[in-house]
Amino acid sequence: MNSEDLKLIIAEGEGLTVEFKERYTSKIDRDIVALANSRGGYILLGVTDDGKITGEKLTNQMKAEISSLARNCDPHISIAKISQTGDVVAIEVPEGPEKPYSCSSGYFRRLDGMTQKMTQKEVRLIFRAAADMTFESLPCKGFSFEDVQLGKVRAFLKEAGASLKVTGANLPSFLSSLGICEANSINNAGALMFAADINRFIPHSETIMAAFKGVEKVHIYYRKDARTDLLSQFNAVMDFLKKQLNVRSEIYIDRREIYEIPLDALREALINALVHRDYSMRGTSIYVNIFDDRVDISNPGGLLPGVTTRNFGKESVRRNPVIADLFHRMGKVERMGTGIKRMKDLMREADLKEPEFTSDTFFHAVFYRNPEYSLKRAGGVGEENSGEKTVEKTVEKTVEKILSLMQQNPKITQAQLQTESGLTRRGIEWNLKKLKKSGRIRRIGPDKGGHWEVPGRK
Repeated sequence: MNSEDLKLIIAEGEGLTVEFKERYTSKIDRDIVALANSRGGYILLGVTDDGKITGEKLTNQMKAEISSLARNCDPHISIAKISQTGDVVAIEVPEGPEKPYSCSSGYFRRLDGMTQKMTQKEVRLIFRAAADMTFESLPCKGFSFEDVQLGKVRAFLKEAGASLKVTGANLPSFLSSLGICEANSINNAGALMFAADINRFIPHSETIMAAFKGVEKVHIYYRKDARTDLLSQFNAVMDFLKKQLNVRSEIYIDRREIYEIPLDALREALINALVHRDYSMRGTSIYVNIFDDRVDISNPGGLLPGVTTRNFGKESVRRNPVIADLFHRMGKVERMGTGIKRMKDLMREADLKEPEFTSDTFFHAVFYRNPEYSLKRAGGVGEENSGEKTVEKTVEKTVEKILSLMQQNPKITQAQLQTESGLTRRGIEWNLKKLKKSGRIRRIGPDKGGHWEVPGRK
């Protein structure tokens, strides 16, 4: 490793193939095992977690101890190279051909830029599926450095918050440090992220978006295909969701736009689809379908062997760890497999039904819309603001109706509110909770025998 390579790696930060250590300790065997169990990579001694160089000196004794720690792993691990580059000690660990590897402290792997200890169950799950997890790491046939679009590389770096400047000259080193280039051969993960035209190399990697009238795949009123790199697909889908879902405004101190389904929950599901998709399955796509009552985000491949919908989200197993690492670097992947819990929590906080997860050939994440506000746009596709205005007016009319009924009869019951307003029981409960939270109504006394107050209204 030369000084330019070192500078490049430190600028990119920790990830699937890079670990920073401020100083040498014997516990480094955990990181050696983790890298061997993943895609190989570098351990840099004398670098803090935030990329500041504090310095470490390589001695013959340290070099002998590191080699001994690697040999004592089971199976033995052969360190490719230990070198001093400036003030940093660089340890190059190759990907192991005899996975899984363990050290005296157990089995470890790389996940979201961290070395994580694995349970026996996780060891079985990960390496039972090892043969099926190779597509992203296979060389992309016919793909060369000339097929990489530097604009997409720079878009990735911008999302990752890196100030690094990549040119044609240092592109090979940059791609190699990300784990997507080896011996001047770029793998499928690299093509999926940075190809100028991915359709020439992996034509079955697109995302298809569609909006339907009703609750079945019968009457489609809008469709959009994203046949491009994975980051652009992510951005295209989020734009599609924002335009097709209803949004309302709530005013507290300032105006806030609130989508009928939390965008953060849908974002988690989309990232999950991109990271866990089986890209080796030809003739398939990621599908994002919007119906009157739900949003269904599905990806080819289903769950990995040994993972069920019951333990999904509890066992952190990834079909495409390199792609997952790239999205983690861009700040789009939650650490340690917390995405499923986050989706459920976000839906619950929005007073919506928890998402449903099912798996067969495809993995489906289904988010149910609030029936009170899942109204179609009156003007149809193309009138992007009409849906927002329709929903906003509908919500405000509903709120005004409830407030007026409470003013006329402070002792009105929820059943009476339901009858007078025409809302469902769930719709009344949802509105009352929001109105209480915003301070627009107050309940005085018990549920039976108490009454409503509407502050600020005469």
